[in-house]
Amino acid sequence: VLTYPGLEPVVERIARVPTTFPYVPGLLSFREIPAVLAALAQLPALPDLILCDGQGIAHPRRLGIACHLGVLLDVPTIGVAKSRLIGTHAEVPADKGDWVPLLDGKEIIGAVLRTRENVKPLYVSPGHRVSLPTAIDYVMGCVTRYRLPETTRRADRLASGR
Repeated sequence: VLTYPGLEPVVERIARVPTTFPYVPGLLSFREIPAVLAALAQLPALPDLILCDGQGIAHPRRLGIACHLGVLLDVPTIGVAKSRLIGTHAEVPADKGDWVPLLDGKEIIGAVLRTRENVKPLYVSPGHRVSLPTAIDYVMGCVTRYRLPETTRRADRLASGR
């Protein structure tokens, strides 16, 4: 958990939970949610906003991990993915903060966001109780000198023991 906008660490928790749900393409959140909930249960309070390493509504069922977690907890969530699961998009301009809509047909399901110059963009989509413009603003507010937002980057490093 980090402060915002300062991005200072407040508390860190991890949970290791046996996987009980089989791998089913498009249903990855059902495998990951138990560990996420176990880690969040160790916190003194739920965060005001959660950035998830995965999709929000930019998902074939419009229910990526950010939506799933947000609905379970009724907490605002944003999906921030490193790769595209569905949808099409135009070329993303090269400057930091530039973005183009991620489309599924004519529906805007997210944004393809350049968080740094000369790096691959991220796929940002609303999860729960967050609009797309707000999601983009928060993700950019959590980016420092790396491609990933600090929330995701730090959580990944903590969970992997790096």
